[in-house]
Amino acid sequence: MQWVVAAEAATAQVKMPERKLLYVAEPGIRNYLEYGGHGILVFDIDHGHKFVKRIKTAGLNEKNEPLNVKGVCASVALKRIYVSTTRTLTCVDLVTEMVLWERSYPGGCDRMAMSPDGKVIYLPSLEGPHWHVVDAVTGDVLAKIVPNSGAHNTVYGGDGKRAYLAGLRSPLLTVADTATHTSLKTVGPFSSFIRPFTVNGSQTLCFVNINDLLGFEVGDLTTGKMLHRVEVKGFEKGPTKRHGCPSHGVGLTPDEKELWLTDAHNSRLHIFDATVTPPKQVRSIEVRDQPGWVTFSIDGRFAYPSTGDVIEVASHKIIAGLKDEKGIDVQSEKLLEIDFEGDKPIRAGDQFGVGRQLERKR
Repeated sequence: MQWVVAAEAATAQVKMPERKLLYVAEPGIRNYLEYGGHGILVFDIDHGHKFVKRIKTAGLNEKNEPLNVKGVCASVALKRIYVSTTRTLTCVDLVTEMVLWERSYPGGCDRMAMSPDGKVIYLPSLEGPHWHVVDAVTGDVLAKIVPNSGAHNTVYGGDGKRAYLAGLRSPLLTVADTATHTSLKTVGPFSSFIRPFTVNGSQTLCFVNINDLLGFEVGDLTTGKMLHRVEVKGFEKGPTKRHGCPSHGVGLTPDEKELWLTDAHNSRLHIFDATVTPPKQVRSIEVRDQPGWVTFSIDGRFAYPSTGDVIEVASHKIIAGLKDEKGIDVQSEKLLEIDFEGDKPIRAGDQFGVGRQLERKR
């Protein structure tokens, strides 16, 4: 009997192997189904980013057609992944892969962000006046913040104390106090309305795309002032397929040594040395289509532009391209890594390329 108990205890202590998986929400380029269809596509990061499976999701209109996905986030604590569309927020169990609930919200939905503890979601309305603060368990609204900025993109600070809210119709970045769910201050104004943006881990700097700029601007999150304007050198602006601005996507590598910037017209990613101020342009990478987003694996080994190219960060070389179960090239602006130990999710990445150095470097 003692042997049986000891054997069971030993079995319980055996650590299951870890798996690193990339979760890609579709349709993640507007409502276009040719880039991966509908659902959540899962890829094996450690095995050449091979297609693993497709998880069915909700998010349909009255004609049973998929709505375009606006954002994705995941809670390790709750073992759930969330997908927002223009109208709804859907919650899917990461273990059973069943839809737990789908909720619609007044004013629609856009690209949300989740608190580090996985319990709260800041959910923007669809280019409207407000953000809803949502309980991640139930989907119930806990509070409402109204910057009147054309709500669009959202980043949650790594320490959970601040959320950053950017609207399509404002040059100001709103900083929210997540303890009270109220607007604390603004950063800017920047030179035009804010599009995608990111923040460093210590939450001292933000890097923002704005309308009509092939490049980015830098803001001081402490003083609220705009610091720098950085324009891409050696490339011209031109027509873009989507989004209407030259650079729609900016991200920091997790170690914050590099800043990666999208350039739709030239089908490029421009890489900047972020260890200097302002960041200095060092290299450009041609990708297979016009990029409108970029994020990174949790460990910073891989970069994921929305074109579906997989880029090794250390070498700046494209090493793979995402393909679905039919061999069709996959593209999406809404993707993130989730790691598992056996069937248990143990860590989740972020759809934004946010810095992960929590202590400010001196």
